[in-house]
Amino acid sequence: MTHIHEQSTVNTSYPDTRLPLPAASSSAVSWGAIFAGAAAAASLSLILLMLGAGLGLTSVSPWESRGLDAGTVGIAAIAWLTFTQIVASGMGGYLAGRLRTKWVDTHTDEVYFRDTAHGFLAWAVAALVSAALLTSTVGAIVGGGAKIVGTVAGGAAATTAAGAASMANGPSAGPGSSMNYFVNSLFRANNPATPANGAADPASPTAAPVAPSHQPVSPAQLGEVTGIFANSITTGALPQDDRQYVARLIAQNTGISQQEAEQRVQSTYDKAQAKLKEAKEKAQQAADAARKTTSYLMLWTFISLLAGAFVASLCATFGGRQRDL
Repeated sequence: MTHIHEQSTVNTSYPDTRLPLPAASSSAVSWGAIFAGAAAAASLSLILLMLGAGLGLTSVSPWESRGLDAGTVGIAAIAWLTFTQIVASGMGGYLAGRLRTKWVDTHTDEVYFRDTAHGFLAWAVAALVSAALLTSTVGAIVGGGAKIVGTVAGGAAATTAAGAASMANGPSAGPGSSMNYFVNSLFRANNPATPANGAADPASPTAAPVAPSHQPVSPAQLGEVTGIFANSITTGALPQDDRQYVARLIAQNTGISQQEAEQRVQSTYDKAQAKLKEAKEKAQQAADAARKTTSYLMLWTFISLLAGAFVASLCATFGGRQRDL
């Protein structure tokens, strides 16, 4: 018993000289580094987008012979968007990899995977923050430039579409509408060089003075004819009864024959229908061009975001290697 007690006393008298091992990280994700990289990426994206919008507005002019055309501005916008994504995402990924904690006793492949994941998460958080908080700001900036470009490039199409709408609205469209123009042209007085109903030439010395046979058209008659034209253009055909009725009104108010009045009605109706068809075609072309532009913009936005995710992951691995040196 005495020997055992002495041995235990001797063993406990020496101090423990072993060094403590570094404590392993409790988590493989450094959220602080990820959020720091995401904040830097989002801020840099906003600054670059504002710079690109300012440079784009300086290249657009309302004058036809000045400034860049819409195609060139669109290509430049896509290139700048891709550049913005690459630079901002690269900066955010590098910061996320450089600021993360050092992983002890971790395999090299695992470290590479974690750095890649940190870069991707920093890009994802930056994209979500930009979509949630910066949509209104960036949308106002980019939307303002898009409105200017659209006004310069599609002014003619918008004007034609407005004319088509005024024709379809009929008399409620106002006195300056296209429909009122066609209706007023129906009641124009006959050319004095060719007197109506085969009357003698008033310039002839033997001709007797001819009293004017036309009557001023009333606003009610103009409104009635306008309604007939608007309805027939909407349905696509002018009924014979309506054509004869309008021709009688024209003959009474202009002094031309019933046959000439019917010919005038049909000719004017064909012109109005052709103008409406042209307006519809231009409106459809403008809508199709807008659809294609939106589709291309969404496609290139997807490509630029994908490039940003790749660059962020790559730069995070580079920053992680710099951190572990």
